[in-house]
Amino acid sequence: MRSLTASALALFIASPAAAQAPPDTLRAGRFDYGKMWTFEDPPSAYFTDTYGFAADAAWFERVRGAALRIPGCSAAFVSPRGLVVTNHHCIRDAVFELSRAGENLLEDGFYAATLQDERRVPDFYVDQLVAVEDVSAEVLAAVDAATGDAAKRQARAQAAVAARDRIARERNAQAEGLFVQVIPLYNGARYSAYTFRRYTDVRLVAAAEEKLGFFGGDPDNFTYPRYALDFGFLRIYGPDGEPIANEHYFGWSEAGVEEGDVVFVIGNPGPTNRLATMAQLEVRRDVLLPAQARIFDERIQAIWDFYREDPATGDALGLRNDAFSLSNSWKQYVGQMQALGDPVILTRKRDAERQLRDSIATRPALAAAYGDVIDRIAALQPSYRQAQPYYDAFLLWGVAPFDAALLRRAALAAQMSAARAGGAPADSVAALRRRVLAVEDLPAALERRLLAARLRDLATLPAGDEVRALALGSDDPDAAAARLLAQSALASASGVSAALDRGLDADPAVRIASAAAQRIQQYVMLLQPVGAQEAELASMLGRARFEIYGTAVPPDGSSSPRITDGVVQSFEYNGTLAPPYTTFFGMYDRYYGHGRKMDWSLPNRWLPPPAALDLDTPLNFISTADTYGGNSGSPAVTPDLALVGLNFDRNIDGMSRNFIYLSESGRNIMVDVRAIREALDDVYDADRIVLEVLTHRMYASEDEADRAATR
Repeated sequence: MRSLTASALALFIASPAAAQAPPDTLRAGRFDYGKMWTFEDPPSAYFTDTYGFAADAAWFERVRGAALRIPGCSAAFVSPRGLVVTNHHCIRDAVFELSRAGENLLEDGFYAATLQDERRVPDFYVDQLVAVEDVSAEVLAAVDAATGDAAKRQARAQAAVAARDRIARERNAQAEGLFVQVIPLYNGARYSAYTFRRYTDVRLVAAAEEKLGFFGGDPDNFTYPRYALDFGFLRIYGPDGEPIANEHYFGWSEAGVEEGDVVFVIGNPGPTNRLATMAQLEVRRDVLLPAQARIFDERIQAIWDFYREDPATGDALGLRNDAFSLSNSWKQYVGQMQALGDPVILTRKRDAERQLRDSIATRPALAAAYGDVIDRIAALQPSYRQAQPYYDAFLLWGVAPFDAALLRRAALAAQMSAARAGGAPADSVAALRRRVLAVEDLPAALERRLLAARLRDLATLPAGDEVRALALGSDDPDAAAARLLAQSALASASGVSAALDRGLDADPAVRIASAAAQRIQQYVMLLQPVGAQEAELASMLGRARFEIYGTAVPPDGSSSPRITDGVVQSFEYNGTLAPPYTTFFGMYDRYYGHGRKMDWSLPNRWLPPPAALDLDTPLNFISTADTYGGNSGSPAVTPDLALVGLNFDRNIDGMSRNFIYLSESGRNIMVDVRAIREALDDVYDADRIVLEVLTHRMYASEDEADRAATR
């Protein structure tokens, strides 16, 4: 099978569009830095003027109160009694954990017909933003009073903690169930303290089958058209064991949206790099992203090669989910490489940097303080290029599923040996020993493939390198892997304990791991001071940028609450137009057209199509809203705050959003609430949930809801 990287890079990097030279007149756009607006600086005038409604403080308050944050994702209240909706993939682990003996809730889905049937999710929380405070002055005052990068970094961290603790005391956070988080914005040029109400009694109400939530699997991921019913419902309970009463929630739209309609998406987008300098982006393009794409590609290949040989064992180990997770990241890296290989994007980014330089230069105070910052950041970048061999050889060293069990044990055993030799406390050495013993064996064929993949990484080191020589000798990676597995006492869990007692300094795998650890430490020592200096310079540049543009330029994503605006809009692809929304008709066409293959298979209850199911119902739709990782589960609402969709993905063109927001072809993809209602009504028979989101009244049981529906 051809390497994914070889084929994909040809598609994404060497595409005809990327090869075209941009026109000399190309300039940065108004929204190149994006539309991830913060609630502390809401774009009231822009929303009001652009979309013709009163986006006043009360409107933003209602939005903020109804939108929620859950681990790694976003969500929303959809009733006044704690009912929450989000994506299925955001609660997939919870659905799996809540399966009881004889159940497979991931495969079969879940619906609690009564309140008593709603199941508490362990170790889960929901955060609701209740207040925001700008603490920039106190944090930056502490930074400015310090001298040197290390002192400034320490002062920054201490001041942020002090601000957090002060606000927590003032709000009596522990007693009130509040959680305070101080988050840097604009690369540390500004600081906001977010106070959340944290709910911990969260119960599962309903979830689609995984085949519906992840319909199309990895092949359809980051593509459009899509046909995924990616939804789930939770409910929040209070300390009294009863569903909470919440003031703010989104109404459930029955009309939905049409092309041209405005939508607002509220969520918690993860970190982006839109404020990075050109020199930083070029290093990311040339050094980090290729290493990330390659290592993910090779591990995906190893997993799928094994899975095809032994699918039963692969399923038992959850390898398909591992491969999907790795592929999700791999596609993002490749898409980002495409973006940073696109001359049009690079030209717009260079123009934005030129405008920033010019603005700094024309203001004497800013020029004196920050005039050379961009050049100083550029001067640091050769250090990262110098470290490229380390990235290629040691990225994600000793981490599952990137390394074989043998190398993970060897890395920990090398740490244990070094700790013992350095006089570390006995309990620290014992803790490392337990970690070595905790590494479980992998199937032999998968172990061999993963070990050979890492040895191919080490083969990128220069000829004569000590680590390369220890790992490979004169063998190729496959032969060296077979040799190590035959010679190392750490190759099987059964012999590890005795081997640790005998000592492993002479073990070939431990010798490789010890040499690698020294080399990685050299890499850390090289880059740690560079990273610290770069962070301080980035903060200085952020302060200059904020002085010039203020809140007209939103900060990078930071997993903090944001609101973005967009329009339901088609786009050109493959010589045609993408439809603004898809339907259940398309889902079944996908199922039958792909010959019922695994990624497009459907649960039994959906086959044949239920007679009552309206196949014309919109299933997924797209918009130009500025979303990113962390926006999964984000509510999409109309100006009158009716919920019309749940964000769950973006197309491959949206991968550029790490660096720039472009509305021409990048789209976010949402589950249409009309499809969710249709499924609840005519497939899952979940009338009590349908009535609750439509009438805003909670029903204790399906029978009670049925009686109410007939009145």
